[in-house]
Amino acid sequence: MGDSGKIQLVELAVRELRARILAGELKPDCHVSEAAAGEMTGVSRTPAREALAILVEEGLMYRSASGRCTVRLFTRDNARDAIELRGVLEGTVLRLAVERGPDTTVLDRCETILCRIDTALNSTDTTLVFEDYARLNKEFHVELSRVAGSDTLQRELHRAIRLPFASPDAFPSHRYNTPKVRNTFHRAQEQHRAMIGAVRDGEGTRVEALAREHARLAWEDYEAVMFEEPASVVNAPGFAMIAAAEATPAV
Repeated sequence: MGDSGKIQLVELAVRELRARILAGELKPDCHVSEAAAGEMTGVSRTPAREALAILVEEGLMYRSASGRCTVRLFTRDNARDAIELRGVLEGTVLRLAVERGPDTTVLDRCETILCRIDTALNSTDTTLVFEDYARLNKEFHVELSRVAGSDTLQRELHRAIRLPFASPDAFPSHRYNTPKVRNTFHRAQEQHRAMIGAVRDGEGTRVEALAREHARLAWEDYEAVMFEEPASVVNAPGFAMIAAAEATPAV
């Protein structure tokens, strides 16, 4: 098997294991051996071993002194910190874009997506608004990560948003289509426009602050869902990790 085939197997194993962790199938404090990982994902032990190493690097698992990989407990504070980290990294990308000169092609693509978001937000179908916004918002943030032309920052930002609730599409399902969550869409869109405008105007300090404020809307969405539809958030990716942590008695 060539290198590309091996990489595909590792990526397949990472996706499958990550999905099982976030869904709560692999619970916090669960030990996962290379053999077990291979059996769950249908790959051999070598790509399974590399997949486990990637999940350790992402923070969803940790490696004990004995070398065993274990699913990590993830508290509400951890979730909030992940959201904060996303804002810091996205803000750094945008500030550096101002300092180095932004990729205007990327900015143009971002603005095209924002026009499509405006159209979605003007729809009278609340379900359609929600689903279109979730999809387009993700597209926007993927484009935004490229604006500084830094592969390093883009890679680190993508790693950060894999953590539970840190992703711009942390609540992608219609199950979380609540009035409070929908109301944040208009605020987020205003911030989207302000960030792009600040980059074009060369306002590095301002755009960095805007990005951090923007990321914090994800936490508002989380709290809104917990308030209005607490039963629905049980199905949100990563909630099982937080629920298990909160159910664990303090030592």
